[in-house]
Amino acid sequence: MRAGSPRLLREINDRAAIEALLRNGPLTRAELEGIIGLSKPATAQLLTRLEDEGTVLRNGLRGGGRGPRAQLWTVNGALAHVAAVDLTPDAIDVAIADISGATLTEHRAPMPKTDVLEAFRGAVTKAAAQAGLTTDALHHVVVGSPGAVDTATGRLNYAPHMPGWADKDIPAELAALLDTSVTVENDVNLVALEEMVAGRAVGVKDFVLLWPADAVGAAVVVNGVLLRGATGGAGEIDAMRVPDHAHADTGTDRTGSRYGDLLDSPGIARLARAHGVSARTGRVAVEKALSEGTAGREFLVDLARRIATGVANVVAVLDPELVLLSGDIAHAGGTTLADLVAAELRRLVVPRTPVRLALVTGKPVRSGALHAALSVAREQVFGLPAATTEPFRGPNRQDATAPSTST
Repeated sequence: MRAGSPRLLREINDRAAIEALLRNGPLTRAELEGIIGLSKPATAQLLTRLEDEGTVLRNGLRGGGRGPRAQLWTVNGALAHVAAVDLTPDAIDVAIADISGATLTEHRAPMPKTDVLEAFRGAVTKAAAQAGLTTDALHHVVVGSPGAVDTATGRLNYAPHMPGWADKDIPAELAALLDTSVTVENDVNLVALEEMVAGRAVGVKDFVLLWPADAVGAAVVVNGVLLRGATGGAGEIDAMRVPDHAHADTGTDRTGSRYGDLLDSPGIARLARAHGVSARTGRVAVEKALSEGTAGREFLVDLARRIATGVANVVAVLDPELVLLSGDIAHAGGTTLADLVAAELRRLVVPRTPVRLALVTGKPVRSGALHAALSVAREQVFGLPAATTEPFRGPNRQDATAPSTST
């Protein structure tokens, strides 16, 4: 055995143990031994070494049967902290977590029409303070935003509904404001990545996730890797021109309308009213339609036609394994809407791609941002294999990292 191999082997075993604890939560020595495949003495020595280094901590006892209770071990969460931010035209939603993944605090602040950068810094600063931290103590911050950051310029494109954020090198400016490293990622991309970790796309290599909303977005994953495009604009299908195949007339241009205009909240509400389903928002219209009998069913079929017409263009080019529908509109329609979209899609394209409802609900953008931030921090702090963090590598340029001095 060549010199240096025992040390390398220890490092590999240490990483395997840390990864097992991060993935499974607190474990006993015997449980960890079974997962990483070491002997009882080797696992005990490993835990002692990691405890002496401050990497793992004792975390209570696990009772069982008549025998003695077993010591539990966990990763020391205080080794690093991260922030996840969901940025929308209306709000700044922040979560702070330690490197173990435990969420320490949450904070939500309104998004003003002016001084947006200062509002962003204030929201993240307050959230960090609630966790007993300053922003420069955050190891990494991931921001989920509408639109896409151009890797060449740092500018946020495809987001005209985000006033105040144009014509700026967003990653660099946010990194300077917080005095730490920042990644800015498209919000729907983060939802797709979250589905890969904890949702319907676990183990799926090729899929498309569609988010019907006021600004329609899509994420494309090919061979397990997120497709961002040359300027970060892959999946920005809101402006795509599609014919309106809905049977009810709502005054749209039948030969070719902006896809986003067909699926934004006012557009969906108009379509619902044309079928006799009255609602102020698209989400409420879809919810009501499920119990409105024939009128509701005909509205949902028309809505499915609109959704499928755009999705068909993507499916015809990519032939993915799966199409996922996510967001408030999709979840309001549930499996009923997903099945209707699948039926319409089969009328338009040759591939028989399944259409399913995304599993991750609640705050999927922020959840995806948190997983992304944790992946970056864990690679840098623990040296975990790149394969565990590759899906979360952001689109930012190399210079969009923490500045050397505080602002």
